[in-house]
Order: sequence, then structure tokens, then C-alpha cells
Amino acid sequence: MSRKILIIAMALLAVAACSPPKRPQMTPMAGYVVIKEQAVALHADLPGRTSPFAVSEVRPQITGIVKARLFTEGAVVKAGQPLYQIDPAPYRAAYDSAAAVLNSAKLKADRYTQLLQAGAIAPQNNDDAQAAYKLAVANADAARINLNYTRIVASISGRIGASTVTPGALVTANQATALATISTLDPIYVDIDQSSAELLAMKRSVQSGDVENANSADVKLTLDDGSTYAHDGKLQFTDVTVDAATGSVRLRAIFPNPEGVLLPGLYVRATILEGTDMHGILVPQPAVSRDAKGNPTVLVLDDKDFARLREIKTGRAIGGDWQVLDGLKAGDKLIVQGLMSIRPDMQVKSMEAGKMPPPGAGGPPGAPGAAAGKK
Repeated sequence: MSRKILIIAMALLAVAACSPPKRPQMTPMAGYVVIKEQAVALHADLPGRTSPFAVSEVRPQITGIVKARLFTEGAVVKAGQPLYQIDPAPYRAAYDSAAAVLNSAKLKADRYTQLLQAGAIAPQNNDDAQAAYKLAVANADAARINLNYTRIVASISGRIGASTVTPGALVTANQATALATISTLDPIYVDIDQSSAELLAMKRSVQSGDVENANSADVKLTLDDGSTYAHDGKLQFTDVTVDAATGSVRLRAIFPNPEGVLLPGLYVRATILEGTDMHGILVPQPAVSRDAKGNPTVLVLDDKDFARLREIKTGRAIGGDWQVLDGLKAGDKLIVQGLMSIRPDMQVKSMEAGKMPPPGAGGPPGAPGAAAGKK
């Protein structure tokens, strides 16, 4: 029996001698940055659409036959420039008739004034003559106005679109269909939609003193193809009502458009400086992860070089960073390198992030890539 035990013991010793020695567990390296407060400009990147600075729908104010179109479709027209000529013949005849009645009424009114002074007529007769003269003046003025309306002119300056009528067409006073539409495109408006929740949060931050309101109302545009518009605009106003369907508030900015790049209805992205967080904290986006509930978390170092999980509250993305609203303070050591090998409550070897060796370059035990070149 003792012989069997001896043989088993010798076999176990042989197996143990052949097994490779266990490697000591290495302490992972952690590159950190020290959290600092800084002034952070808070920009809002919002969708918007362009709309004309002014729009004028050209309609006739009298009824008649169009004799001529006096503009080039798609061209820029000036205020007061003739656009259409309506046949003036019937209106000129009406004006001539009214002018003749006016001349007769004036002569009669003047004569009756002299007769009244001489006591040759009753005052009532003179009153009737004066009233007839004033009525003739009004009729002549109306006939002259209608005659002037036979030439339709542009009420604003801008680019005119296609004509809906051709010479020979019958048009009527105040018809529903516009003859053409003029749009002022320089300058041009950009209507921007912002979430009412975001606007309210910003106002609260300004009121609490956490954020200084922006002194500049400058607005920058990014076009639909990703390019940046060459001219900055100015924020004009914020609407006083919230859209019940979308929950957004309308903002309006005005932009110069000398080259005519911006056309009505164009989709753009507007960047607005809303304010400055004078005690802002920014952390690199790769340093922020999510827990099972979707809450943002980071790993920070305590005074004994243990990695501790910290839940934070993030604001908006600023470049490659997250704005941190709560959960971190100035002086905290945030782990930004070596995160793949670090777990919460694990002790690490800490080093400032800029001093950590790059992967594969060799380094202290536990550094990422320290043994990558060895086999």
C-alpha cells in the first residue's frame, strides 16, 4: 500500500515539475488628466430654412387685356419698374370724359360764386354747383388712378419669377392668381427651430449665473452640401409662442446674400452662440461609457490609485468632448488611457496621460503594449 502511495506522489511531483510557472499578475497602467474648470462657449447647432426678406405677389387692380410683358423672367427688378401694360384705351377715354365734366363743373362753380356775391341767385343754387364741382374732381381723380393702373409696376426690388400670363390674356381686378412673384433675396432670412426644452434650460442657466448670456448675436451657416457659408448673419428675434405640433420655438436670423447663393426654401444648419459657461468642465468622449441603465459614467483615481466608477451628468457635445454638468469637479483625476484593461475598484499604476508610452513601445510592467515586441 505504501508503495502505491509513493508511486502516486512521485507522479504528481513529475507533473508539477513539467507545468510552467504562473506569471505574476501585472498592475495595469492608467493614464489620467486632471479636471480643470474653463470658460466654455456654448453653441447650438440647429436646423433651418431660408425664406425671402420680402415677397410681393403682382396682381392687377383693374380689368383689361394685357398688351405687353415688360420684364425678363428670373431677372432682378427695381421698385417702380414697369412689369405689364394693360390696354389703356377704355380707361383713357373714361379719364378724358371725367376731365371734361370736371372742367364744365369748375366753370359753373366759379360763375355761381360770382352770381351769389352779386345777389343774383339763391345760396342753395351755389351750394349745388360747388358740390357738383367736388364730385367731378373725385370722379376725375378715380379715372386718372385707373388709367395709371394700366401700367403695373414692381412694388419692391428683388428677383422676379415666371409670368403666369402672356400678352392677350384677360386679367381682372384683385384676381386670385398672381401675375408674377417678386422675392427680395439680399438680405435673406433663415428661420431656425430650437427645442423649447433647450431654450428653457439655457434661460435657467443664465438666470442662475452658471452661464453668461452671449453678447454676440452672430450666426454661422452650414449648407446642405457640408460647406460653410461665406457670410455671418445676425439673430433678429425669438418667437413668443411654441409650436404645439413640434414643441419648438422659431428663431429668425438675417444674412447678406450678395452672390445669390441662398435661395428660398434651402435647408441649412445654423450655429448660434448662446452663452458662455464660465466654470465649464469638458471630458474626452472616449473616456465616457454607459452603464446598464444608459447613464454616463467615468473612471476616476482616488488618493490610493484605485479606479473608482463615477456617474456623471452630461450636457452637449462640444467638438470631441462632453460638457459635464454634474459628477466631476476641478482637481479630479479622470482616467483617459488604459480603459480596456481597467475595471472599477481595481488598483492601477497611474501616470499623466501625455507621459504614457504608446502601445507597442515598451514600458513599465502592465503598460499597454509593453511586451508587444517580445515573443
